[in-house]
Amino acid sequence: MIQRNNSYRLLPFKFTHIGNKELIVNEVGDYLFMPNGTVQRVISGSVNRNTEEYRDLLSKFIICDSYNDILQDVIATRIRTKKSFLDGFTSLHIFVLTLRCNQKCVYCQATSQNKDCVNKDMKIEDLNKAISLMLKSPNPHITMEFQGGESSLVPSLVEHAILETERQNKSVGKEIKYVICTNIIHFSEELLNLCEKYNVFVSTSLDGPESIHDSNRGVSGSYKHFVDSLLRIRERLGQDRISPLMTTSVLSLNYPIEIVDSYRQLSFHYIFLRPLNPYGRAKENEDWNLYFDKFLEFYKKSLDYILLLNKRGEFFVEGFTAMVMKKILTPFPIGFVDLQSPAGIINSVVVYNYDGYVYCSDESRMMAESGDFTFRLGKVSDKYEDIFYGKKAQALSRVWATEYIAGCSDCAFQQYCGADPVRNYSTQGDWYGHRPSSLFCKFHKAVFEYLFELIDRRGNEVLPIIRRWIYD
Repeated sequence: MIQRNNSYRLLPFKFTHIGNKELIVNEVGDYLFMPNGTVQRVISGSVNRNTEEYRDLLSKFIICDSYNDILQDVIATRIRTKKSFLDGFTSLHIFVLTLRCNQKCVYCQATSQNKDCVNKDMKIEDLNKAISLMLKSPNPHITMEFQGGESSLVPSLVEHAILETERQNKSVGKEIKYVICTNIIHFSEELLNLCEKYNVFVSTSLDGPESIHDSNRGVSGSYKHFVDSLLRIRERLGQDRISPLMTTSVLSLNYPIEIVDSYRQLSFHYIFLRPLNPYGRAKENEDWNLYFDKFLEFYKKSLDYILLLNKRGEFFVEGFTAMVMKKILTPFPIGFVDLQSPAGIINSVVVYNYDGYVYCSDESRMMAESGDFTFRLGKVSDKYEDIFYGKKAQALSRVWATEYIAGCSDCAFQQYCGADPVRNYSTQGDWYGHRPSSLFCKFHKAVFEYLFELIDRRGNEVLPIIRRWIYD
């Protein structure tokens, strides 16, 4: 904290240029748009106390009249609120029950195997031990997510996992939310009954209209099977118990409006515009710089169209925008692990792989399928403390927070972004990473800049829409 000319004190802040203005962001993510040159005047102590500018800077904790215990407590409370996702430790526990799959997605990140490869299923004894580890988490609210491959190919393992969790949880008393991630191509009555009985949520994937969806899946007729299963699931479980994600393949980049409309046609009111990640088959993409440039254009066109739909009276949410804007507009954290600091790995998510090993994230277990076990934390037979607080976890903790990483710690968007040592290692060869050449950094900076441009230029138009997305 710095004092200039005995007039006021400086509190920690960062800044950047958005258009012809300066964007100033404080230590807890509050922001101000100010005329160019404001930062220079602020740090030189020449802002006039009797101005609205001074009062704005004061109210946003950019400056203060005096630093006292009350101010310190306010800022500390704000920081605790922003970091409250850490309170309960690991909440999302992913169980990769099998690597077998009945599709051939062009962007598959999980290195899925043929549906007959039964040696890629999780053993019952490993599953039971993984459940015991999960229930040792101090978090009272646990999400148990079943992934693959294609988890619907092993309904008996899904059933056993739920029944065993219910049995073990009797002595623990945690609140468990079950989620099955599936392409729903062949969603059996057995699974439907299980979902109905145990209130299981279905997370699925829809990449757009029939031609795009089938092309991305590598299997003709996939879209038709998807729609048939969607109707069955909705009829049994209700409209809100199934939600889709889309992945933007190279083909998808050309059809932003059509993809949004395909969701609307199937009575979805939500879409999450998700780019490819550099894992599995997707890593073979020839030019990631070109892909992300095109994805940003795809994202902007899609979002502009979605905002137009909302202006016309249709409630339709773009999920990624809603999460980023929640970080910008509210004092609360989000559950999206990619944008957490400290990183979501271990703190928010852990993965129990089909082979009985434990990984710090979904992406790190995908790397293991290519022979790289850098982020393996241990085996399901290991002690909880050795996995979650062991040497590997401690080493990761030295590079998983934007607050102390070079290139992040002084970035104006630091409060809204996240650290990802797994992505750094996958794309740049080391955990720490190099921000100037990081595509993760380039992509998220571009998104933040665009959203702040919207706030500045079209705030009266778009902010009421986005606030409804956040609070409804």
